[in-house]
Amino acid sequence: MNIKRAKQEIKDAVQAYLLKDSFGEYRIPAIRQRPILLMGPPGIGKTQIMDQIARELEISLVAYTITHHTRQSAVGLPFIREREYGGRTYSVTEYTMSEIIASVYEKMEQTGIREGILFLDEINCVSETLAPAMLQFLQGKTFGTHKLPEGWIIVAAGNPPEYNKSVREFDVVTLDRLKKIDVEADLQVWKEYAYRQGIHPAVISYLDLRRENFYRVENTVDGKRFATARGWEDLSQLIQVYESMDKPVDRDVVYQYIQHQNTAKDFANYLELYYKYKTDYKVEDILEGKWDDTLLQKIQSAPFDEHLGIISLLNGRLNALFRECYNQDAYVAKLYEYLIYYRDNKSVMMMDDLREMAEEDLEKQRKAELLTKEQERILLRAVDTLNRFAMELRGEIFSEDQALDEVREMFGKEKAALERLTEDVSDAFDNAFRFMEDAFGESQEMAAFVTELNAGYFSVWFIKENGNDLYYRHNKGLLFDERNRNILHRMDQAEGMLNRGIK
Repeated sequence: MNIKRAKQEIKDAVQAYLLKDSFGEYRIPAIRQRPILLMGPPGIGKTQIMDQIARELEISLVAYTITHHTRQSAVGLPFIREREYGGRTYSVTEYTMSEIIASVYEKMEQTGIREGILFLDEINCVSETLAPAMLQFLQGKTFGTHKLPEGWIIVAAGNPPEYNKSVREFDVVTLDRLKKIDVEADLQVWKEYAYRQGIHPAVISYLDLRRENFYRVENTVDGKRFATARGWEDLSQLIQVYESMDKPVDRDVVYQYIQHQNTAKDFANYLELYYKYKTDYKVEDILEGKWDDTLLQKIQSAPFDEHLGIISLLNGRLNALFRECYNQDAYVAKLYEYLIYYRDNKSVMMMDDLREMAEEDLEKQRKAELLTKEQERILLRAVDTLNRFAMELRGEIFSEDQALDEVREMFGKEKAALERLTEDVSDAFDNAFRFMEDAFGESQEMAAFVTELNAGYFSVWFIKENGNDLYYRHNKGLLFDERNRNILHRMDQAEGMLNRGIK
């Protein structure tokens, strides 16, 4: 299955394991809560989905790459304790607490959250000395004499043997105690993630053209050659930073991340073309409604790959605008949430009190590790604005109602800024469609443009919130074409079955 489905499977299992009955007991007792084993190639996002699941379920996460551990750090160090048995004293070996188990208790103390996920990566690459203890842990949730606290779920991940020479096979006894999920690389699912994360448009458009290069691992006489989802994401971040520094990204730089020579060379050539298109076809002008017949003729005479490059530039810039609008909307919504509380409690609190409450919320959620970077920035921005509101009210003498009116006016300016941004983005969206109509009409290019909009998290959000008549019209046509193709495909299948029946 793909990583998106695997995430949902793990999330469902964790929710089921943590579900309690009316007596406060876990519906599935700990002994029946099978550890989840996620098996798949490296670099497809196994660790990332664990972080997402923990945040979405508001539980803790402790993650370890198990290959970094020895038997002593995992099980604990031995020490001698005097014990009395049958009236005689004996020296008995006991063990200190496992570093891994201790870190779970530390996380509970740090966050105040009593339930969580213990994620053990590269589980099938443990050392010879640690392997028996690791199998015992998977089977009994115990390292030595120390048990994983109740309410903590084990999720382990590993790579199949073709990706790692150090892999050791699990026996049937162990596998029969695990909930095993096999996962594969899937470009379409990764693209949904890529749009949400702001992956560089050149990376997304290149992989659309060269799907076979998204994930490949090859054994050659010169060693392994590979390209992974992790490599593409890390390369994307480097490209974005290099662009801000006006530094070039050539084949050698690409190969440092995409360690497959032909793919690195191919992408470096594509990136060079992408920058050429960016210069030749000024996207900012297009989104402002500025193009002429000369530009249209140049585009129409260009090859199809160049058309897709232009579409990628448009989608990339639109996605950045949609994301900016999303963050502004989330910030205004968070600010409104605090100001409603202020309105309802204005008789007992000042604006400074509200700011302090927001700061406490921020620190509490940081401590619990429940915030994404994006959410943290939104909350920080709300805190800064509340501080500004408090400073503007400070030193003035207002009645409760007058203070509220002042706050309403200040909030109105923030809301107006969101409305202006939304209007500007809507205009840019309309201009993009009008340009596509002038340049390509109803074509493969228009279908590709709309399809990419449907794959983007922020574009889908913006359309849902604000609508767009041109999008609805072209998307309806795209869906109609898809239905026609599906009907014709089913007719061909039926005809084939009938012909086989006649024979």
